[in-house]
Amino acid sequence: MVRDVAALIGRIGVGVVFLAHGWQKITEWGLDGTAQAFDGMGVPLPTLSAWYAALVELAGGALLIAGAALPVVGILLAIDMAGALFIVHLPNGLLGQGGFELVLALGVAALALGFNGGSLTVDRLISNRRTAEVRS
Repeated sequence: MVRDVAALIGRIGVGVVFLAHGWQKITEWGLDGTAQAFDGMGVPLPTLSAWYAALVELAGGALLIAGAALPVVGILLAIDMAGALFIVHLPNGLLGQGGFELVLALGVAALALGFNGGSLTVDRLISNRRTAEVRS
Protein backbone atom coordinates (compact mmCIF):
# COMPACT_ATOMS: atom_id res chain seq x y z
CA MET A 1 0.00 0.00 0.00
CA VAL A 2 2.92 2.38 0.71
CA ARG A 3 4.17 1.96 -2.87
CA ASP A 4 0.70 2.71 -4.23
CA VAL A 5 0.44 5.90 -2.16
CA ALA A 6 3.95 6.94 -3.23
CA ALA A 7 3.01 6.35 -6.88
CA LEU A 8 -0.18 8.38 -6.40
CA ILE A 9 1.81 11.26 -4.89
CA GLY A 10 4.26 11.05 -7.79
CA ARG A 11 1.45 11.01 -10.35
CA ILE A 12 -0.19 14.02 -8.72
CA GLY A 13 3.04 16.02 -8.58
CA VAL A 14 4.17 15.28 -12.12
CA GLY A 15 0.63 15.49 -13.48
CA VAL A 16 0.07 18.95 -11.98
CA VAL A 17 3.24 20.26 -13.66
CA PHE A 18 2.16 18.88 -17.05
CA LEU A 19 -1.39 20.14 -16.60
CA ALA A 20 -0.14 23.63 -15.71
CA HIS A 21 2.17 23.77 -18.75
CA GLY A 22 -0.61 22.65 -21.08
CA TRP A 23 -3.03 25.14 -19.53
CA GLN A 24 -0.44 27.90 -19.96
CA LYS A 25 0.02 27.08 -23.65
CA ILE A 26 -3.74 27.27 -24.25
CA THR A 27 -4.92 30.09 -21.98
CA GLU A 28 -1.97 32.41 -21.38
CA TRP A 29 -0.01 32.22 -24.62
CA GLY A 30 -2.78 30.88 -26.83
CA LEU A 31 -2.10 28.22 -29.40
CA ASP A 32 -1.07 30.83 -31.97
CA GLY A 33 1.38 32.38 -29.51
CA THR A 34 2.71 28.96 -28.59
CA ALA A 35 3.16 28.13 -32.28
CA GLN A 36 5.02 31.42 -32.82
CA ALA A 37 7.29 30.69 -29.87
CA PHE A 38 7.90 27.16 -31.17
CA ASP A 39 8.70 28.56 -34.62
CA GLY A 40 11.26 30.92 -33.07
CA MET A 41 12.86 27.96 -31.27
CA GLY A 42 13.14 25.98 -34.51
CA VAL A 43 10.46 23.43 -33.67
CA PRO A 44 9.31 21.74 -36.89
CA LEU A 45 5.65 22.11 -37.83
CA PRO A 46 5.19 24.69 -35.07
CA THR A 47 1.38 24.91 -35.25
CA LEU A 48 0.91 21.14 -35.15
CA SER A 49 3.60 20.86 -32.47
CA ALA A 50 1.90 23.55 -30.37
CA TRP A 51 -1.42 21.71 -30.55
CA TYR A 52 0.25 18.39 -29.70
CA ALA A 53 2.21 19.79 -26.77
CA ALA A 54 -0.72 21.74 -25.32
CA LEU A 55 -3.24 18.92 -25.58
CA VAL A 56 -0.90 16.14 -24.49
CA GLU A 57 0.33 18.15 -21.53
CA LEU A 58 -3.15 19.29 -20.45
CA ALA A 59 -5.05 16.05 -20.99
CA GLY A 60 -2.04 13.87 -20.21
CA GLY A 61 -1.45 15.67 -16.93
CA ALA A 62 -5.08 15.16 -15.90
CA LEU A 63 -5.04 11.50 -16.95
CA LEU A 64 -1.75 10.93 -15.14
CA ILE A 65 -3.25 12.33 -11.93
CA ALA A 66 -6.33 10.14 -12.32
CA GLY A 67 -4.32 7.11 -13.31
CA ALA A 68 -6.20 6.57 -16.55
CA ALA A 69 -4.71 5.15 -19.77
CA LEU A 70 -1.38 5.20 -17.95
CA PRO A 71 0.95 3.43 -20.40
CA VAL A 72 -0.32 5.46 -23.36
CA VAL A 73 -0.21 8.72 -21.41
CA GLY A 74 3.30 7.98 -20.13
CA ILE A 75 4.56 7.35 -23.65
CA LEU A 76 2.86 10.45 -25.13
CA LEU A 77 4.22 12.70 -22.38
CA ALA A 78 7.70 11.17 -22.73
CA ILE A 79 7.60 11.82 -26.51
CA ASP A 80 6.54 15.42 -25.83
CA MET A 81 9.48 15.91 -23.47
CA ALA A 82 11.91 14.11 -25.80
CA GLY A 83 10.98 16.59 -28.52
CA ALA A 84 11.55 19.51 -26.15
CA LEU A 85 14.86 18.03 -25.04
CA PHE A 86 16.34 17.26 -28.47
CA ILE A 87 14.89 20.16 -30.46
CA VAL A 88 15.13 23.01 -27.95
CA HIS A 89 16.97 22.34 -24.69
CA LEU A 90 19.90 20.01 -25.45
CA PRO A 91 22.22 22.70 -26.83
CA ASN A 92 21.82 24.64 -23.56
CA GLY A 93 23.33 21.85 -21.46
CA LEU A 94 21.92 20.13 -18.43
CA LEU A 95 21.69 23.12 -16.07
CA GLY A 96 21.19 26.84 -16.37
CA GLN A 97 19.03 29.04 -18.56
CA GLY A 98 17.11 26.80 -20.95
CA GLY A 99 18.82 23.67 -19.66
CA PHE A 100 17.24 20.28 -20.17
CA GLU A 101 17.05 19.07 -16.55
CA LEU A 102 13.29 19.73 -16.17
CA VAL A 103 12.19 18.18 -19.47
CA LEU A 104 14.42 15.17 -18.81
CA ALA A 105 13.02 14.68 -15.30
CA LEU A 106 9.42 15.14 -16.44
CA GLY A 107 9.80 12.82 -19.43
CA VAL A 108 11.34 9.92 -17.54
CA ALA A 109 8.98 10.41 -14.59
CA ALA A 110 5.95 10.29 -16.89
CA LEU A 111 7.28 7.16 -18.56
CA ALA A 112 8.01 5.45 -15.23
CA LEU A 113 4.64 6.41 -13.74
CA GLY A 114 2.88 5.38 -16.94
CA PHE A 115 4.07 1.82 -16.44
CA ASN A 116 4.32 1.77 -12.64
CA GLY A 117 1.55 4.09 -11.46
CA GLY A 118 0.40 1.96 -8.56
CA SER A 119 -3.01 0.47 -7.90
CA LEU A 120 -4.80 3.66 -6.81
CA THR A 121 -5.84 4.40 -10.37
CA VAL A 122 -8.89 4.69 -12.58
CA ASP A 123 -7.29 1.99 -14.75
CA ARG A 124 -7.32 -0.44 -11.79
CA LEU A 125 -10.89 0.51 -10.84
CA ILE A 126 -12.12 -0.24 -14.37
CA SER A 127 -10.13 -3.47 -14.50
CA ASN A 128 -11.55 -4.63 -11.16
CA ARG A 129 -15.12 -3.86 -12.27
CA ARG A 130 -14.65 -5.79 -15.51
CA THR A 131 -13.25 -8.74 -13.59
CA ALA A 132 -16.20 -8.66 -11.19
CA GLU A 133 -18.67 -8.54 -14.10
CA VAL A 134 -17.03 -11.54 -15.75
CA ARG A 135 -17.26 -13.51 -12.49
CA SER A 136 -20.96 -12.68 -12.04
